Amino acid sequence: MRLSTKGRYAVMAMADLASHEAGSRPVSLADIAERQEISLSYLEQLFAKLRRGGLVSSVRGPGGGYRLSRPSEEVRVADIIIAVDEPITATRCKPGCAKGCATQGARCITHDLWEELGRQIHVFLSSVSLADVVEKKVLGRAQRDIQPGEGDSDRAAA
Repeated sequence: MRLSTKGRYAVMAMADLASHEAGSRPVSLADIAERQEISLSYLEQLFAKLRRGGLVSSVRGPGGGYRLSRPSEEVRVADIIIAVDEPITATRCKPGCAKGCATQGARCITHDLWEELGRQIHVFLSSVSLADVVEKKVLGRAQRDIQPGEGDSDRAAA
C-alpha cells in the first residue's frame, strides 16, 4: 500500500502549520510551500479541502493565512487524510463495494488480510495527533504497543 502525495503533503503542510502558528498570527500558504517544497497551487487545493473538513480556518487580507481550527493535540492524522479524500485502504477493491477485485467479481484469497491491514493503518493514524508529529513522538510507537511476550511464540518455536 502506498499513500499518495495528496495525503502525505496534507499531513506535511498541517504539521508545518502547527509548528509555525504563533499565537494569533496566521501562516501563509506561500511560507508553507517554500519550507516544505510543495507547489503553492497544490497547497491551495489541499487547504480548500482541509477548510471544508473543519481542520483549518482562513484569515483574509494583509498578514492573512491559515490557522488550525482546534489545538494540534486534538487533530488526528487520520482526520487530515480523510479531509483530503485520501482513502486508507490496502485492497484493490473499492471501499464499501460488495464486488471483489478478482475475476468475475470474487474477492481475492488475501482480501481479508489487506482489508484488516487498512483498518490497522486507520487505527494507528487515528491514534497519532498532529502534536505528536510536531513533537517527534511517533517513532517507536509500534514497539510500545507490543505487549511483553507477544511475538515470542515464533522465536520459541525456532
